Amino acid sequence: MGDTICAVATPPGHGGVGIVRVSGPRAPALAEALTGRVPQARHAQYARFRAADGTLLDEGIALYFPAPHSFTGEHVLELQGHGGPVVMDRLIAELVRLGARPARPGEFSERAFLNGKLDLAQAEAVADLIAATTEAGARAALRSLSGEFSGRIHELVRGLTDLRVYVEAAIDFPDEEGVEFLQAEAVNRRLDALEAQMHALLRGARHGQLLRDGMNVVIAGRPNAGKSSLLNRLAGYEAAIVTEIAGTTRDVLRERIQIHGMPLHVIDTAGLRDSPDPIEQEGIRRAHQAMTQADRVLLVIDDAQGLGRPERELAASLPPHTGLTVIRNKVDISHRPPGECQGELGTEIALSAQTGEGLDALREHLAASMGYQGGEGEFIARRRHLSALERAAEALAAAGAQRELGSGELMAEDLRAAQQALAEITGEFSSDDLLGEIFSSFCIGK
Repeated sequence: MGDTICAVATPPGHGGVGIVRVSGPRAPALAEALTGRVPQARHAQYARFRAADGTLLDEGIALYFPAPHSFTGEHVLELQGHGGPVVMDRLIAELVRLGARPARPGEFSERAFLNGKLDLAQAEAVADLIAATTEAGARAALRSLSGEFSGRIHELVRGLTDLRVYVEAAIDFPDEEGVEFLQAEAVNRRLDALEAQMHALLRGARHGQLLRDGMNVVIAGRPNAGKSSLLNRLAGYEAAIVTEIAGTTRDVLRERIQIHGMPLHVIDTAGLRDSPDPIEQEGIRRAHQAMTQADRVLLVIDDAQGLGRPERELAASLPPHTGLTVIRNKVDISHRPPGECQGELGTEIALSAQTGEGLDALREHLAASMGYQGGEGEFIARRRHLSALERAAEALAAAGAQRELGSGELMAEDLRAAQQALAEITGEFSSDDLLGEIFSSFCIGK
């Protein structure tokens, strides 16, 4: 934290503008060495960037943000020059020669977190905003960056703290009024309110994780059931080759689509059958492997043929966490009404990949499977946020059980565990290993 770091903050390659970012105590001295002066704080100033021997490296705009009024909380210098890789490399080389060092991935955001400019959830939202692939995801990441998710966490922590104070005070002073505090109506109301807040936050986080990560859906079934045609319909273009020859699809094909702004990773697989062809056998093996990692499997059948032993065996072999939807394809031939219904293996969607009938019902079903309930996600969330919220919810439920048993000490300990789990989300309680893992996935200049 005591040294000065530098990095190119724009994507690699050629562009109209390239930005080099510097953060640390030597930023003012580096500005003076490169431009001949320290720019006026928070004012864009034209400058020529020169090496120590007077060689002109580039020209452009210099911006200076003195500590603590900067993104990182340290002195920050930004040099906006021409966006060529050679120009950027020359500026970085000169900064290193002058005493800066190349930044690690995510080190600027890490310093912002360590200096109290952002909490951990907000710092992660920076990376999520950059990596967003949908408008809804970008808006949700921006809300997290502005502190909406963190604010909900802090509100819940305050409620837990207040209840802990009440419980522990009653334990420490049992002779005071309110000895029967565990059975008091006030405790019941507080617990109920906290559980309602926790579950609402957990629902929002699950939606937020889907906005960030999406859902993996595998299209499976026998040859010529219409799997590739369904993929093309969902993708909106000819992503897969479609022929009447069985075994046309031999490898796993992946497409990324959006449903109500949420990303969906759709995977088309080879037709499931016994085949002597070693290439097709490998495709079938990959199909089974993809299904074990899927959130949901779309089991496509020819509606005229119906369910058979292969489909029932496949459904029985799926992992418990994998959802299954039977797609009754080719209703333009079987004349079954398109739409959703319940069948032998669960939810069934009748449709025609050829004509598009029933596709809207499938899209709505997939959206509901992802947890979409209308509107936009309130904030972005990661798997670790969900894990922490789930542990906090379990601890809060355990606190309620201890209240029923009359154990104030164990109730207070469960409330403390819930607080600690929530504190991991914002970084008030976190390990160095966790920080290293989080920030190592960021961009170099962020």
